[in-house]
Amino acid sequence: MTSLTLFSPAGAVPKADAVKRAAKRLAQLGFEVAIDADALSRQQRFAGDDAARLTALHRIADAAPSVALATRGGYGLTRLLDQIDWSRIASSIERGTRWVGYSDLTALQNGLIARHKGLAMWSGPLACDDFGRTEADGGVDEITRDCFVEAMSGALEAVGFRETTGGFDGLEARGRLWGGNLTVLCSLLGTPHWPKVRGGLLFLEDVNEHPYRVERMLLQLQQAGVIDNQAAVLLGDFSGAAKTPNDRGYGLKDAIAALRACTKTPVLTGLPFGHVRTKVCLPVGGTVELYVQGREAILGWQSDPRLAHVHEHGDDCGPDCGPDCGHDHAHH
Repeated sequence: MTSLTLFSPAGAVPKADAVKRAAKRLAQLGFEVAIDADALSRQQRFAGDDAARLTALHRIADAAPSVALATRGGYGLTRLLDQIDWSRIASSIERGTRWVGYSDLTALQNGLIARHKGLAMWSGPLACDDFGRTEADGGVDEITRDCFVEAMSGALEAVGFRETTGGFDGLEARGRLWGGNLTVLCSLLGTPHWPKVRGGLLFLEDVNEHPYRVERMLLQLQQAGVIDNQAAVLLGDFSGAAKTPNDRGYGLKDAIAALRACTKTPVLTGLPFGHVRTKVCLPVGGTVELYVQGREAILGWQSDPRLAHVHEHGDDCGPDCGPDCGHDHAHH
């Protein structure tokens, strides 16, 4: 059986029943499930104090289960970034661990990318939100479940989605996949935990952020030179914010239009990822290829992207020049 450990690196779990329910469902899917000793700990809004969560992170890395699935996001990993022994995290991946989560896990995933150019984690479901939901609240989404199982088996090689705005027929791009939650990612700018990816595919999502705040963060990335250096930007779900009378029709489409107006980098929408029930699994840190035909987009990668080769910026460019050399490898 595939070993799977549930752990809590950030926010406290509100209800223990959700973790137990997730563990039961994951076991029914064929995983050998263990719950970390501190997964249900609580200190203020956190799943234990910083030292306890850091110890848990290292404990799981040393044990190197097949899957390390976060119970939930919230907030807390930013506190740990300066203290994480990244070599232990990297070693666990090299030994076969697939780290999975999203939201606040964006900090961990991109902190790894900043230090280890050839390793990948997985942006995907969280135990409580996606496997611990009661049947009365909708239970487990089948697409999310099946995509997760396939990804954890090493068989998932691509995800498809319908690009919602159009105008990208024939687009092809290849590069390192990175990003995640927009707010968390922007908090890493200017720190040692920021991944300096050029020619990559940047994916972004967020929740409960008004469109003007989304626009402000997108423009922050553009003004910092990040967007222009990517092969493409893929936008997932940005929901949960209430409209206000001051908007006068302004919304997310306007925010995206403002970004597109100041960059030549293709900005696609419709990626099925974010704080929504139906979400795919994405090999964040792995090298991926994007193809668009009409409005149908496919994002593909090798079957096991954990040790994906990435061409480094600054290498001498020859016939095999890759996407991260800083040259424009996208074409439309």
